[in-house]
Amino acid sequence: MEVNDTVADFTLQTDEDKTVSLSDYAGKPVVLFFYPRADTPGCTIEACGFRDQFRKIQNTGAVVLGISRDTPKAQKKFREKYDLPYTLLADVDETVCKQFGVLKQKNMYGKKVMGIERTTFLIGPDRTLLKIFPKVQPEGHAEEVLKVLKEMKKD
Repeated sequence: MEVNDTVADFTLQTDEDKTVSLSDYAGKPVVLFFYPRADTPGCTIEACGFRDQFRKIQNTGAVVLGISRDTPKAQKKFREKYDLPYTLLADVDETVCKQFGVLKQKNMYGKKVMGIERTTFLIGPDRTLLKIFPKVQPEGHAEEVLKVLKEMKKD
């Protein structure tokens, strides 16, 4: 997927076991952040960063959605444990991960495995892909996204 592409609609289960589609957020920018696994150190830092910047991100008109291959139950536990104020999506069958091309070969303790490369996509109100944040560093990432959202709002 490239910047300026139209993002195809998708539908997933939320942490509350409801069904949600990207098209449900038509007219609003969407911050879609992919993370490897709920309640692991880097993912917790990233998710809590978005939690801590959530009000400011909301003030730009944007919606925050976190997404991983965890089950809705694991996502719910993660969201409740860290008081995350936004929806987490469960991509158990990896459909949306494949759509966005975030599954990469990783080296885990000397074994090659396929996993999610931490990536954030900023999707415009009309589902145009506005920005890709590849190989995200969890610390300070939410602030980086907020800065871009504020700049876009000025334009």
